[in-house]
Amino acid sequence: MLEVHERLGMHCHAEVAHSVVLSHEQRDRGRLKVATPEGEEVRIFLERGQPLRVGEFLKTDCGQVLQVAGAVEAVAHASCDDWHAFARACYHLGNRHSKIQVGDRWLRIKPDHVLEELLHLLGLVVTHEQAIFNAESGAYAQGHSHSHD
Repeated sequence: MLEVHERLGMHCHAEVAHSVVLSHEQRDRGRLKVATPEGEEVRIFLERGQPLRVGEFLKTDCGQVLQVAGAVEAVAHASCDDWHAFARACYHLGNRHSKIQVGDRWLRIKPDHVLEELLHLLGLVVTHEQAIFNAESGAYAQGHSHSHD
């Protein structure tokens, strides 16, 4: 069994021994038990509040390097040709604190019939597909310290 307590970031020149394929929900957790595609058990113990990123490198206690891959999962894909409608859709999803992946006049969310109806009403075309959901990490994902003094 491999144990991970250390993040190496998005760049690593060491040889990658294994990958771990994680869903968006799993990447959002700090503690989890998974297996590599080869069946090697991996326990991950990281600080909470900083999601793992697709492509990120991790170091096991025994010195091996793992790379995080995104799992293909169900997503709602919404798109349009109108930048104004697209901006409004992003605003309304952000206002609801929805997890969202943003592209060039397209976005992805986890399937949710209420949000999908909102996107439709705003003029976006919504389809369902299987894809890696790689949501924006948010304004405070890298840590935030702020004083109101």
